[in-house]
Amino acid sequence: MSPRFTSPPDPMAFNQRVWDVVRQIPVGKVTTYGRIAEMIPPPGGMDPKDYSAFGARWVGGAMAACPPDVPWQRVINAQGKISLRRGAEQQRKLLEAEGIQFDERDRVDLKVYLWEGLDN
Repeated sequence: MSPRFTSPPDPMAFNQRVWDVVRQIPVGKVTTYGRIAEMIPPPGGMDPKDYSAFGARWVGGAMAACPPDVPWQRVINAQGKISLRRGAEQQRKLLEAEGIQFDERDRVDLKVYLWEGLDN
């Protein structure tokens, strides 16, 4: 990993854009870190291929630092699973309270629950 891409050029501006997107995910829907990254254009001057490689990771960083009004529980990984970390049990409880079901492999069916973005 190139050290120059360990974080966005302007982390606060990027994080704010992530949080603005996440605030729009409806109750009973989820989306993935990568899909959120796809909804946000690459920072100015950054090659889209480089952004593609780092964007989802940056979204994860933004979610780890989100303010209380961001429905963080609605962001899961591309496998339809909750990423293992502190708060994972709480995330599942919040999602289940919103009507989201998990299968026997602890996955959310993205064909059913995926929010694909701002235009859908």
